[in-house]
Amino acid sequence: MPPMLLLWQAIASAALGLLAACAVARLFRARFTLSPLLLATGTASGVTGGLVMYSILGGGHAVAVLPTAFLTSVALTSVLAGPPRKARHAKIRSAV
Repeated sequence: MPPMLLLWQAIASAALGLLAACAVARLFRARFTLSPLLLATGTASGVTGGLVMYSILGGGHAVAVLPTAFLTSVALTSVLAGPPRKARHAKIRSAV
């Protein structure tokens, strides 16, 4: 396969990783903050997952490489999850 295919799949994997990191930060605001560490982890893990799958399957399997990059990114960004933040308003306890 031509090296341009590998380059385009790496770029697509990085974009999917960045998309996954932004989606995780938006969907789970109580556990994640949109930080440079989260964005870098999502991007790097997307590229890593895509390149590992590319090296296993070879070129021409974008149908398997890109979802694997996305799932790898989601799995590795979940490592950065923290405990849920407290709610803004304190609960009112009844005096019993």
